[in-house]
Amino acid sequence: MHSKPDIIRTLLLVFVIGLAVTGVTSLQVTVEDERRVGAVAVTPSLNTAGDD
Repeated sequence: MHSKPDIIRTLLLVFVIGLAVTGVTSLQVTVEDERRVGAVAVTPSLNTAGDD
């Protein structure tokens, strides 16, 4: 009977670790996207004004 609280505690710990890993990963992806957007050069449009 003593093992049930240990199992619940272990499952809760695994869940919390999973949330932490997901949070860190999503923050890392957000920072990389911001860097990528800042590094993108502005390219001229393919449409020109003389193509009426």
